[in-house]
Amino acid sequence: MPDAISNTSPLLYLHRIGGMNWLPELFTGIYAPGAVVFELMEGRQKGYDVPNPSDYDWIRIVEPQVMPSEWFAVDLGMGEIAAMSLALERPDHIVLLDDSLARKTATAAGLKVWGTLRILLEAKSQGLVPSIEPPLNRLEDSGMWISKQVRQRILALAGEKVSQGG
Repeated sequence: MPDAISNTSPLLYLHRIGGMNWLPELFTGIYAPGAVVFELMEGRQKGYDVPNPSDYDWIRIVEPQVMPSEWFAVDLGMGEIAAMSLALERPDHIVLLDDSLARKTATAAGLKVWGTLRILLEAKSQGLVPSIEPPLNRLEDSGMWISKQVRQRILALAGEKVSQGG
């Protein structure tokens, strides 16, 4: 199993759909930079339903040694920059990102990128969930925008029936 470095949104969405405990089943180690913890704590202080990383003893908080200065000129959050920077220092790790610009930037930097939807697919393939559609619905209900085309592709990849209307 690989190690993973997570940005804020995968932790947020997995928490909201009850999937946080999939992470230690899919990855040997799960790391998050302090900027991600800070973003989650900010959300908690504002009253949002976000996970508290200290509730999960398998999340290790690790800071990147260097953050590429050119990434500060791009419209990325501090959690994304810190997670991608840490992944640059640990190229064998998978970086967990959902934001399109962050994913494109990380891919251009040669990083291995997974998003929350890939985690969902892996959870099904490992038998952690019997069907992908209920957690996919919960992701949408919790605020993740998923286009009709992506939804159909995810269901098809999971080997589940793609409805004509959905």
